[in-house]
Amino acid sequence: MLDVAKIRADFPILADEAYPGVPLVYLDSAASSQKPLAVIEAMNQYYRHSNANVHRGIHRLSEEATNAYEGARERIARFINAPDSAEVIYVRNATEAFNLVAATWGRANIGPGDEILLTEMEHHANIVPWQMVAQEKGATVRYVPFAADGTLDLTALPQLLTERTKIFSFTAVSNVFGTINPVTELVAAAKAVGAVTMVDAAQSVPHMAVDVQALGCDFLAFSGHKMCGPTGIGILYGKRHLLEAMPPYMGGGDMIRRVTLEGSTWNELPWKFEAGTPSIAEGVGLGTAVDYLNTVGMNNIHAHEQLLTSYALEALRDVKGLTLIGPPATQKGSVATFTLQGVHPHDIAELLDKDGIAIRAGHHCAMPLHHKLRVPATARASFYLYNTTQEIDQLVQSLEKVRKVFRLA
Repeated sequence: MLDVAKIRADFPILADEAYPGVPLVYLDSAASSQKPLAVIEAMNQYYRHSNANVHRGIHRLSEEATNAYEGARERIARFINAPDSAEVIYVRNATEAFNLVAATWGRANIGPGDEILLTEMEHHANIVPWQMVAQEKGATVRYVPFAADGTLDLTALPQLLTERTKIFSFTAVSNVFGTINPVTELVAAAKAVGAVTMVDAAQSVPHMAVDVQALGCDFLAFSGHKMCGPTGIGILYGKRHLLEAMPPYMGGGDMIRRVTLEGSTWNELPWKFEAGTPSIAEGVGLGTAVDYLNTVGMNNIHAHEQLLTSYALEALRDVKGLTLIGPPATQKGSVATFTLQGVHPHDIAELLDKDGIAIRAGHHCAMPLHHKLRVPATARASFYLYNTTQEIDQLVQSLEKVRKVFRLA
């Protein structure tokens, strides 16, 4: 089990007060996690002692920066068990990864009459880019429905996955329901009809061990800021043969091998997709975040979060008028999404904030999901390696105060 008190000491912001005399209770890690001191110091060390551009410099600072940046890529590749670090592309976030694949692989491989398969529980980042490509190419976007309990209706797959399906892009863990989807099974079903697969791992890579070779997926995307890393950095993993066949996403420096006035040729992987000066300090920070998570142990983190989620769902059931959204704790990641009868989620979040409790409220970039649920918004508490059951108790107590403010019976 985790020594949570020791872990919390690694995160400077958790010692802060939300307001004078009001301790911070951070329950919004599904949106963005907090950062350990090791990550903050690694980025500070780069700026203080190794700050230079990468790849093109011959001087010592440039070599140090390049080694730190590319060394981080290698460690990130090992973290997800990618067979080759050249298959690990730095992007700004998971959203950019989806746009990259949709704009390059999608435009080259999707045509009139083809189908793109998603699910009804996707984040907008895994819906909008595909809708744009479908509109441009005359293709159709179809969706695997979710059932009343927030799990995917897998009985619909045989009708939805057909020879017309070019790509099946889906989330590993829902950012609203918390549902842990059967990724390996979904990938295998797509392969059976010859479809390419892309996995939204933004809510899985930070919380559980992920092995891209075991999953068998063609592409996988995640963001650094949700896994103890900095903002402005994320990862696209792609199988080499697919990445090599794809055209570049952006043109400019570093992604070229040769430029003449008549035309250009492209650099090798991974740099073909990394035009311009990259987010060097952020790459260093993400590599350090991976080191930190490895030290704690991903299986330990997942087990701790399962205990927290089970505890939270049980405690929240005692709040009168509260309705939990999604499957039971055994089938979900570390989120507790809910509505409170008679109170808008934004009002819930605002009142909880007065008690120092940070949660998320809104549609969570999943408007189609909320439309199907026939609710405009939900409230979401999310947990990570540094959270405790005592903080969940504080959440429940604060929700009871919300009920009193709104004079709910």
